Amino acid sequence: MLPSLVTTRFRLPEGAGIARPVSPLFLALLALLISICSASALPAPSSGSLVLRGPDAASPVEAPRLSTDFSVTVSGPTARTVVTQAFRNTTGSWVEGTYLYPLPEDSAVDTMKLVIGDKVIVAEIRERAAAKRIYEAAKAAGQSAALTEQERPNVFTNSVANIGPGETVLVQIEYQQTVAISGGTRSLRLPLVVAPRYNPAPPAVDLVSARDETGSDPVPDRDRITAPVLDPSLAAPVNPVGITVRLQAGFPLGTLRSATHPLHVDETGPDSRRVTLADGVVPADRDFELTWEPVPSMEPRLGLFRETVAGRTYLLATVTPPDANAAQRQPRDVVFVIDNSGSMSGASMRQAKAGLLAGLARLTPSDRFTVIRFDDSMSQLFPEPVPANPENLRAAESFVAGLEASGGTEMLAPLRAALADNHPEDRSRVRQIVFLTDGAIGDENRIFAAIHDGLGRSRLFMVGIGSAPNGHLMRHAAEIGRGSYTAIHTVDQVAERTRSLYAKLENPAVTDLAATLSNGGDITPNPLPDLYRGEPVVLAAEIADPTGTLTLTGRMGEAPWRTSVSLADAAEGTGISKVWARSKISEAETARVTGRVMPNQADATILQLALAHKLMTRLTSLVAVDATPRRPTGAPLVATELPLNLPAGWDFAKVFGERAAQPPRERRAALIPAQATVPAPAQAVPLPQTGAGTRAQILLGLVLLLGGLLTLRRVRSVRCAA
Repeated sequence: MLPSLVTTRFRLPEGAGIARPVSPLFLALLALLISICSASALPAPSSGSLVLRGPDAASPVEAPRLSTDFSVTVSGPTARTVVTQAFRNTTGSWVEGTYLYPLPEDSAVDTMKLVIGDKVIVAEIRERAAAKRIYEAAKAAGQSAALTEQERPNVFTNSVANIGPGETVLVQIEYQQTVAISGGTRSLRLPLVVAPRYNPAPPAVDLVSARDETGSDPVPDRDRITAPVLDPSLAAPVNPVGITVRLQAGFPLGTLRSATHPLHVDETGPDSRRVTLADGVVPADRDFELTWEPVPSMEPRLGLFRETVAGRTYLLATVTPPDANAAQRQPRDVVFVIDNSGSMSGASMRQAKAGLLAGLARLTPSDRFTVIRFDDSMSQLFPEPVPANPENLRAAESFVAGLEASGGTEMLAPLRAALADNHPEDRSRVRQIVFLTDGAIGDENRIFAAIHDGLGRSRLFMVGIGSAPNGHLMRHAAEIGRGSYTAIHTVDQVAERTRSLYAKLENPAVTDLAATLSNGGDITPNPLPDLYRGEPVVLAAEIADPTGTLTLTGRMGEAPWRTSVSLADAAEGTGISKVWARSKISEAETARVTGRVMPNQADATILQLALAHKLMTRLTSLVAVDATPRRPTGAPLVATELPLNLPAGWDFAKVFGERAAQPPRERRAALIPAQATVPAPAQAVPLPQTGAGTRAQILLGLVLLLGGLLTLRRVRSVRCAA
């Protein structure tokens, strides 16, 4: 119908004379109106979907969708988890999908499978660069392939190439981890979302230590730990998750609960349960935590397990602290550090404030304290710890009450300020740092190096705040700081968990803890943290001889402490070799970051352990390739990066909006509105065009304009001839 507009004439009422042509200006305005109507009439993607431009560079197509299933089997002190990620291509194009996702920071990832229809391709562990080359070659050849890479010990990237139109492919990952113990409570945590990270910008002057290979950029891989994040006010949550836990505790079970998700629990025996989510599937916007306790009076006192693999015996021991005498409580110097950056807004800020105030309330007149707050700046209430008298405590309470969340997360300066010790030789007082933060930063290695360099007699206690704290930063910082890590996911947990934390801080059970094996062996971690009341220490070892004893020594106050256990009492366990190897790899990474060994030596150790135990690390990846090419020759491949949800309780404007208004600061992640996409680094993908199809409308307008001019010229010619 549109071409007839060029020759259409409007007639005046009868008797008005000759028919007059349409004005060229009128035609141009009409063309513009048609363009607007045509653009608004284009079909819109479904709500909350992610779209990208199709291979014909015109019509938008919906990007792949992701759903995830966790299947966990807990066997006493260890847990084996199978994570199944389903990539569904809802488009008519061949697609490559990339997805950033979290796993527990202590997970030993050893298996990956690619499932296409009834075909299962088992991945191989390769050096990272070699695995990347294999994947890229398969992608270019039209073969289905999957690549899993570690960006941080708790952050991974999955890339899946050549997903066919309308096809669903599965990527299945397996890992081993230990069960956390605090007091009589065991816990399992499954991180479900990677929180946006604050990545400090490179300094104008290079202030990085000589051993830091990253040069002047504190986060050289910032692009690899950044993913598009959906604004929850514009898009519904994506990436649904289902969870099933088969719990075999090894002792009669008492209380079992989750503070993060409603549960459905089936009792399958006195010491076993089957746990699922009461809501079936949930958005991936907060970590999942499950805790369980033994029936009162049934608490196991000794945790000793062993596994034999390839002729080598591996040991996993849980060292329970002895009962400490509260009368031995030493006076303390406590430095409280609280994060009030933008990501801490809302519930997280309330939790952090409540946690700090609870710590202030437990100080005694013999204690001294100070408070440091930070965002992209910092301030310290007192230059150094002052007596915990009523006047100073009131000043601290007022200081904390006035904190508001905004700005970036510059953690290094306040950490160094907290570690600064003006009395390093004073052993009459216990010096402790309580650090409350969500840990949403990308420069973890600088933090670890600073703790190692400045720890001295201090002990560092990390308190993870919010729905998705950075477990790798928290746990590893506490290990280097010879303290402990406490996670507070909800406001309801503040009272219970801070009470437990501060109670153990007030009375260390055993300090200067060390472990030895009578017949020799390789023990990790090394050094061991102090023992605190209700906080067992878990260690792993590789031993040549399963007989003999494990001896632990330390100090209770000023008195020496010693205990031994027979290795013959160890029960059979599974996955212990993986746990030992993963801990040794973590030690090598720490030695590299802190300068205790040369980078090439640390890398050689990491690579040898990873290949021997088939584990994914910073230097190794898992790659699976289907031998048969599937994408037709010449068919284009569309690349897309799947978005993440904003962690529950976070304020999108506080994290992104304020930072966008301040150009010098690095934004945490790329902003992504509803129905938009961000190109994957490997292949540039144009953003969807809000005026999709406007080229055709502009061309039509030009044709109509030209037609109008020609018509006008013809009419004038006729008049002149007349």
